[in-house]
Amino acid sequence: MPILKSASKKLRQDKKKTKINKVYRENLRQAVKQARKEKTAKAVKQASSALDKAAKKKVIHKNKAARLKSRLMKLIK
Repeated sequence: MPILKSASKKLRQDKKKTKINKVYRENLRQAVKQARKEKTAKAVKQASSALDKAAKKKVIHKNKAARLKSRLMKLIK
């Protein structure tokens, strides 16, 4: 357990952030999995949106989001 007051505050912040990031990551994975399975324009659009949101919140890197979106676009062509 943290001893310093600032360290305990950081621990609390990290726990909150972890929960929020987990939600974004799970939504992202579900959307990408669904898009790969269905291969429809609607599914790819939803996955693309989820990727953008995760990148905006810095859950994943923006280049990773771009790479995954590019791969999904190849599926519907």
